Order: sequence, then C-alpha cells, then structure tokens
Amino acid sequence: MDQQWIVETINTIASMGADESGAANRLAFTVADKEARCYVASIMESLGMKVRIDAIGNVIGSLEGTEPQLPPVALGSHVDTVPHGGHYDGVVGVVGALAAVGRLKAAGPLRRTVEVIVFVAEESSRFSHSTMGSKAMTGSANLNAWERAVDSQGVTFPAALAAEGLSFENLKQCVIAEQTYQAYLELHIDQSKQLEERGAAVGVVEAIAAPTRFKMTVTGMAGHSGTTPMHDRYDALVSASELVLAIRNIANDHAEDDIVATVGNLKVYPGAMNVVPGKAELWVDLRGTDYEYIVESLQEIKDAALSIAEDYETPVTIEMLSADKPVAMDEELVAVAEKAAEEVGVEWMRSVSGAGHDAMNMAKITPAGMLFVRSRDGVSHHPDEYAAPEDIEAGVQVLTVMLRRLLA
Repeated sequence: MDQQWIVETINTIASMGADESGAANRLAFTVADKEARCYVASIMESLGMKVRIDAIGNVIGSLEGTEPQLPPVALGSHVDTVPHGGHYDGVVGVVGALAAVGRLKAAGPLRRTVEVIVFVAEESSRFSHSTMGSKAMTGSANLNAWERAVDSQGVTFPAALAAEGLSFENLKQCVIAEQTYQAYLELHIDQSKQLEERGAAVGVVEAIAAPTRFKMTVTGMAGHSGTTPMHDRYDALVSASELVLAIRNIANDHAEDDIVATVGNLKVYPGAMNVVPGKAELWVDLRGTDYEYIVESLQEIKDAALSIAEDYETPVTIEMLSADKPVAMDEELVAVAEKAAEEVGVEWMRSVSGAGHDAMNMAKITPAGMLFVRSRDGVSHHPDEYAAPEDIEAGVQVLTVMLRRLLA
C-alpha cells in the first residue's frame, strides 16, 4: 500500500457523492456516505480484517494479532463531509490507517490486534451534532437531543438510522468499556496554516479545542413591511444582526485566548421580502482550547443577548446543542509520535487543533494521540482543500512507526 495506492484510494472515495464541480457531498447517512463506508469495508476485508457494523453504523475492521488476549490498538477517522466540501478531511485518516495496517501486516505477524474504525456523522452538517459515532461508542451521546434532531429536509435522526436498517433504540449497545483499547490514534489534515507557516510536514497534536454549539431564537412580531411604522416594529432579524456582531466582537476580544465563534446559519421567518421578520434563529459554534475561556465567552454572549432583547423588546432564548470540553492528547503518545517523526526523518512540530475530532471522545476511554499532515493554505471544508501526496505519505510513515511500537 504505497503512496500511489493512497492517492488512488482517496480519489476513489472523492468520486462518491461528488457534484458537477467535483466538490464532496457525503452528508452523514446519505447514499454517498454509505457507499464510501461500504467501500472502506471492502478494503478491510481484502486485508484479512473481520468487519462488523455497530448499532449506529460505525464500521470496525479488526486484524487479529498473535496474542489476541491483549488490548488492541485502534485507529480511525471518518468519511462523511460537509456540503460542498473537500476530499481530504477525515478520508486521509481512514486511508492512512488502512495503509499503515497493510504495511505492518506485510512485514510479518502482529502481536496485538489492530482495529480501524470509520466513525459515522463526524460532521455536524446534517443533524447539528458532531462526532456522533465516537460519542455513541464512548457513552457520550446525548440521546434525548439526538432523538429530536432533524435535518434541513425534515428527516429525523432516528429515521435516518432506520433507513440503514438501524434502530435508535439500540444505540446504547454501541458503548464499549474503558480501556478496551490500549490506545487510539488518528491521522488528519491540518485545518489551519500552522504547519505550512512553520515548514513542517507533520504536526504532533497536543490538544483539541472543544466545540460548544447552541441555537439562539429571537422572537419578534411579524408585520406588513409597508404599513408597520418603523417606531412600532419588533424586527427579529434586526436583533439577530446585532447578536451576530456581538458574537464576532466577543470572539475578537478573546482572540489571544484562542477563542473563535461563528454564526454558521441564520434562519428568518416567515422569510418574505414584504414581511417584517417575526422570528430568527442563529446557529452558533463557539470553540477554544481552555474551558474557562469558553465558559467566560459563553456568558458574555448570554449577557449580550439579554441586553439586545431588552433594547429591541425581542426575547431571546438559547438552546444548548452540545458543550464539549477541550481535550489534551496523551503525553506518552505525544512522545511516541515525536520519536517516530525523528525516526522517519520528517519536519515536524507540536500543534493544537481548533477543530473537533473523534479523538477527543476516544480520549475519554483510552489514551489517544493525533497527527496532522500539512494542507495547502490551511483550507478545509471547501473544494479547494488539498494535501500533497508526499505530505500525506510523511504522516502515514509516522503513523506506521507509532503503530509498530504500540503493537510490539
């Protein structure tokens, strides 16, 4: 499984769900997403791995070692994408994991069992909940919220599961015990410019920022755009616009604290040009690597919402969707990664992740480590997302050395 195989496999997955422009559209539990998961399962089988599907649809390939009683090492990532996304986010980790396993298998029998996991619904694009597959596996799922989750077409999360022959009622069966694995490793593209700016091909991740996601609903009063006087309007969109700016300003004030905040979706009701908006919904993503600063920023956003609600007489409610804590990667695995990078002879640096990953959930039940590979201009979640074959190869080589040491 050489560099050419890696590139060809990534390109094959990229073709699944691609639109006319070539952008990736494999939202969780869609036909294209399932096609990609099935394709990866076929590669696992060709490697002699036993494949199983858990209750949420995670694909788990297991290559048994000569001492199967020992806790296995797991590797993983995802193949679902955001709408009109790129070809490398998640896929590099899945293909890289398979390449590492294939290379070690070719070198001789493995002492420990190794598993490759394709987690479902890592992206929050469809149901507004991220890393659902790894949360289900680690017992971190908010099942009450998931049961109510609905996509933009009105399809509920339980219905999406049912379409794949899975049952929402069985999700608790996904949970595995702590220390089931000896360790978990994940390879991913860098979704920032940190590696590129430092001239490093590989990043050894020290910590993963946590996403806090919530929906803010502004309630005003709909009215005729031509007959409602300006002084007698309760325009929900005006208040929502003030909130968007307030959230941006709060994040800017905390920029040195590594806080970022995004209003990624704004819905206006009834949404007609000649009607004063009676309701607006803001879907907000707040992230940081320090939990105290996340809490502080969230409180400032709540305070701003209260002030805006009072100023415009448009009540604002907040519904928390998820609130994860930042996660530090295992120090021993960080050291193993650094030694592996030195052995391979690639330029590397320590890095942090501003994006969430399945590794942050797996870290709750086992030591977890993560590697980044350099990406062009730090572009991600966009068709221009790109990682050079030689940089992906460098990451796979480091991952392979790490895996070899952990399996020994």
